[in-house]
Order: sequence, then C-alpha cells, then structure tokens
Amino acid sequence: MSLNKTLLAMALGLALAACSNQAEQAADAADEAAAAAETAATEAADAAAEATDAAADAATAATDAAAEATTEAVDAAAEATAEAAAAGAEAAAEGAEAMAEGAAEMADQAAEAADTAAEAAEETTDGE
Repeated sequence: MSLNKTLLAMALGLALAACSNQAEQAADAADEAAAAAETAATEAADAAAEATDAAADAATAATDAAAEATTEAVDAAAEATAEAAAAGAEAAAEGAEAMAEGAAEMADQAAEAADTAAEAAEETTDGE
C-alpha cells in the first residue's frame, strides 16, 4: 500500500473508533438517565403516598374536631335550655307568689268589708 492509502486507512479507523466510543457513551448516558428517571419516579410515588397519608390524617383530625365541636354545642344548648327552664320556673313561682299576695290582700279586704257589714247590721239591730 501506498503511504496515502495507509494514512487514509488509519484516519478512517480512528474515525470509526471515535464513532463507536461515542455510541457507547451515548448508550451509557441513556442507561444512567433511565436509572435516574426510575429513581425519581420511585421517590415521587413515595412522596405521593406520604401526602396521601398526611391528608388522611388531616381528614381524621378534622372529623374528630368537628365531632367534638358538635358535642360541645349540644352540651351548651342543653345547658342553655336548662337555664331557660329554670328562669321560667322562677318567673312562674314569682308570679304565683304575687297572685297569692293579691289573694291575701283581697281576703283582708273581704274580711274588713264583712266586719263593716256586721257592725252596720249590729247598729241596725241596736237601733230597733
């Protein structure tokens, strides 16, 4: 072979080797990228599972808080009802006491009227 052909063959061989090296490097990079993507997907799935658990915990806590608030509201309403009933009973007792006092006063007035009538009758009988 001539020197030019030899040099040309060597240059083509080096170019072919470089292309082969680049293909291997590209394949390695693709494998690494796929592994990184798989790791990221696994981490994302784990994060989603943790977020789901946190949301479930938050929902449970909210449900518990709502149940407690409802219980407290029912207790407060029952207490308010009992207080209102007690106030109504007290007002009714005061009204009954006032009526009894009025009846006693009327009885006193009736007794005075009876005494006055008896005195008038006695004076009439004494005058006869």
